[in-house]
Amino acid sequence: METRRRSVAPFYAVAALWLAWGVLAPLYEPLHYVLAAAASAAVFVIVSALCRAGAVGQQAERKAEPKKEAEPSTGNAELDKMLKDGSLAIAEMKRLDDNIADPGISADIVRLEQVSQKIFDEVKRDPKKLPQIRKFMDYYLPTTLKLLNAYDRMSGAGVSGENIDTTLAKVEGMMRTIVAAFEKQLDSLYGAEALDISTDITVLENMMAREGLTDQPLKAQSSPGDDPDIKLEL
Repeated sequence: METRRRSVAPFYAVAALWLAWGVLAPLYEPLHYVLAAAASAAVFVIVSALCRAGAVGQQAERKAEPKKEAEPSTGNAELDKMLKDGSLAIAEMKRLDDNIADPGISADIVRLEQVSQKIFDEVKRDPKKLPQIRKFMDYYLPTTLKLLNAYDRMSGAGVSGENIDTTLAKVEGMMRTIVAAFEKQLDSLYGAEALDISTDITVLENMMAREGLTDQPLKAQSSPGDDPDIKLEL
């Protein structure tokens, strides 16, 4: 239950009125005190009404503020954590991109952001690939963000020195390697599917050649004792 505290503004307003009245108006006859009291009552009512209106407006604003909806759970705790950590990493990359003025580093960060998002999307599509990005999530991604944060702080220091210049140069030289590593991580997620597709293509080509549907020769000849029909086992 919310406890409302009464505003003290009306009392301060009345006190200010009496102080001003004592300086600017006479207070030596009963009528003067009656007028001052009437003015005080009016000021008290007006200021109280304004305070109530302000409180109501603040409550309406608080109610109108949209509540942040929790991201729906996938039912897989490890996948949910990956998606949450991934979202935080993407947000941090955006912040770093906004802060860092160097156009080369900024372009590398944008590429890292794009590749990382594709990695998260692919693992969300196929959670069985989670083990493939465990080291990426536990080491490569946070270490990359650590390097970029150091670059952000040092490049914004506004001074040049041996330690700062050396560190900035090292991070700049490492960024293309990091981008390439992120891209390779994404590519590795499609390894099993690429092998399956390659196998399907070989089987399809051999089957069409066997049926005389293509001029290309068979890519793999079966041994004499093998079943002449090609079978796919699922």
